[in-house]
Amino acid sequence: MAKLNQIIAVEKGVKSGSLRELTDAHHALQKPALLAGISRTYQPKDEEGEQLPPESTRVQVKTEDVLRQTATVLTRLFDVTATKDWANCAAKADVMVDGRALLRDVPVSYLLFLEKQLVDLHTFVKKLPLLDAAEDWTFEESADCWRTDQVRTIRTKKVPRNHVKAEATEKHPAQVEVYYEDIPVGYWTTVKFSGALPARRVNALLDRVEKLQHAVKFAREEANGAEVTDQTTGEVVFGYLFG
Repeated sequence: MAKLNQIIAVEKGVKSGSLRELTDAHHALQKPALLAGISRTYQPKDEEGEQLPPESTRVQVKTEDVLRQTATVLTRLFDVTATKDWANCAAKADVMVDGRALLRDVPVSYLLFLEKQLVDLHTFVKKLPLLDAAEDWTFEESADCWRTDQVRTIRTKKVPRNHVKAEATEKHPAQVEVYYEDIPVGYWTTVKFSGALPARRVNALLDRVEKLQHAVKFAREEANGAEVTDQTTGEVVFGYLFG
């Protein structure tokens, strides 16, 4: 008895082959010359008339033959697909994480859905914002976010000063150069807050996603190993359609 994973492997080839056969059959039926035949003989009016050989063209494509061939080709596709879909209804497996069943009796179709979703979630988690590693962070319960310790910095103000380069004389005024001096005028006390996450938290989340990804893939392989019962729907369908 075949297994579901074997039927899945066969289905793709059967599908592409039947599509090619159906396309060829369709094209053949669109060429009137292949469907047409003729047979004719020539008889002169009198015995002295010119004698011409008979002419004939055989019918190369018969529509009923094409229908039978099409039914044969598509019956295989219909049967393989039906076998897969019927088996998918029964093929189930548990998703096991760290020795316990996170999900039980999960059908193959949902396992495939989970696989695709977890790829997107892995990308999402991997790009989560991280706390600046250059700062020391502690969690502030009241603000429900991360904060740094207070940092005190001096606030300065530029105050102009005069520098006398040359004293005044009777003939020349004093030469004075203006410069600015930073004078402390106060203090800033700064606390930074952040809604980002510590790297260890993001790494832990990534580890969970990857662990679940492996578990789902394993469950899918297990479910796809289920034995299948061959379905024969094609003969019924085409017996009705082309019979």
